[in-house]
Amino acid sequence: MRRRHNAVKIIDAIVTYAILIFVGCLFFLPCLWIVLASFSKSGSIYSFEGFFPKSYSIETFQKLFTDVAMYDYPRWFTNTLTVAVGSAVLGTFLTILTAYVMSRYEFRARKPIMKITMVLGMFPSFMGMTAVYILMTQFNMINKLWGLILIYSAGAPMGYLTQKGFFDTIPKAIDEAAKIDGATNAQIFWKINLPIARPIIVYTALTSFTWAWSDFILPKLLLKEKGLYTVAVGLMSLDETEFARFAAGSVFIAVPIIILYLVLIKNMVSGISEGAVKG
Repeated sequence: MRRRHNAVKIIDAIVTYAILIFVGCLFFLPCLWIVLASFSKSGSIYSFEGFFPKSYSIETFQKLFTDVAMYDYPRWFTNTLTVAVGSAVLGTFLTILTAYVMSRYEFRARKPIMKITMVLGMFPSFMGMTAVYILMTQFNMINKLWGLILIYSAGAPMGYLTQKGFFDTIPKAIDEAAKIDGATNAQIFWKINLPIARPIIVYTALTSFTWAWSDFILPKLLLKEKGLYTVAVGLMSLDETEFARFAAGSVFIAVPIIILYLVLIKNMVSGISEGAVKG
């Protein structure tokens, strides 16, 4: 009986690992293909021999940053970085403030606001694109990077529930003790709760940065001038014969995200797990 139980456990482990390896390969192969395509010497997808390019070269990466007459990748990269950093800073500040207020203060409209934001969060964001475009036109914010930053930042507090859950885990007795010692609400927020909330702040900043960094729909809708393109929009404007440049640009733009995740992964995981304790 014991041998049979051990055999079942071994078979279960083998099947589990086989499925995980298979799924891992499914995700890894497209990444491998885009990396290999970025080193294609011909630059065109039509010259591939099946899955792989015929010949390889690093000239594509050199052209990506030097040949900017038609496709100014360095400028697109700078635009994307500006939008992503601005959105991360402002969006994180607004989201943390919203979450803190909803967690720490009791007022009549608190629960209705929570229910409304939960319902609105069920609808895909692109449903409001027409309204967003009309508003941006009326406020003369078309072809302005700061207008894009304002939209990302304004929408960020809608996802405050994870951050609220984190603040819910911080005992309110700490606030009460600080008030007894004469601390104001602002001092309690800045000097007590914010240092404790560092993991969720890092998580919020990283997700806000990633969203703005990789988004395509809003920049495509609001940025009409080629010099204002973000990388996502700029790469989509490349000609079919420039596929290797497209692949190289896609690989390079993933580097900052990977570095941020590797540096901040511990804080990000703790922020998610602790914020999910209460909702």
